[in-house]
Amino acid sequence: MALAKRVLLFFLLNFLVVIMISLVLSVLNIRPFLAQYGINYGQLLIFCIIWGMGGALISLALSKVMAKWAMGVQIIDTQTNDPEMRELLDTVHSLSLEAGIPTPEVGVFRSNEVNAFATGPTKSRSLVAVSSGLLQRMKGNEIRGVLGHEISHIANGDMVTMTLLQGVVNAFVMFLARVIAYAVSGLGRNRNSSSGGSYMSYYLFVILFEIIFMVLGSILIAAYSRWREFRADAGGARLAGKENMIDALKSLRVLKEIKDPRTEKPAYAAFKISTHTKKGLLSLFSTHPPLEERIEKLRNH
Repeated sequence: MALAKRVLLFFLLNFLVVIMISLVLSVLNIRPFLAQYGINYGQLLIFCIIWGMGGALISLALSKVMAKWAMGVQIIDTQTNDPEMRELLDTVHSLSLEAGIPTPEVGVFRSNEVNAFATGPTKSRSLVAVSSGLLQRMKGNEIRGVLGHEISHIANGDMVTMTLLQGVVNAFVMFLARVIAYAVSGLGRNRNSSSGGSYMSYYLFVILFEIIFMVLGSILIAAYSRWREFRADAGGARLAGKENMIDALKSLRVLKEIKDPRTEKPAYAAFKISTHTKKGLLSLFSTHPPLEERIEKLRNH
């Protein structure tokens, strides 16, 4: 049943993105950028910006709702009398106060995996969620370190910055792929509308170059993601205490082999405090630095 809900959410989100962006293009009267006289670079750029940024911004706006659905997050009642939940709420409140941001919603999701994440479109509409496995297996000071890390993500505006970066990369991938495909396909030299072969090669080259540029863009996004993890660790050390943050990372290193099969997919990487570290060239696509490197960096600074 949970899987069916996730699949339904995925299709509904993509349907919403397509409808919304199509309406925007219609309202702005963005016409096809391939015309008889050649390629209209202005129209193409606007088209790519709207499609590239539009999907990213809609995903950001719905990020908190999507996280609740995808991970099955149960929001903790602020009036709860449960001692464990009360302590969790109080810790998030004190760390948020220290960071100078509004207290986010706090939730728990059922998973044996030791995990936590922060999401939300703005600092005032954010969510911090922890797994039941984390609450069961981590000590109080370690949990404080993890929460400090997640609060730092919110205070740093990482969700918004990551979305903007993804949108810009999307737009440039679409734009460059179409411009280069137009140049190498022969479509620019043969503008006869009946030249079906040129149009076919153009669209094939678009697909090819989009794949190439998406790979390169993914490397850039992953590099920024690793940098923001280091920054959130430093922020967590300031908010929760350096030793608490280091202890939290050490505990994650010990417990990282506990996995939840439901979230062992790239789409869930944004909902993890740590992920598998890739080896060799594949390390360029890692969204999180190795835990050993994160611990060492905190010790040295």
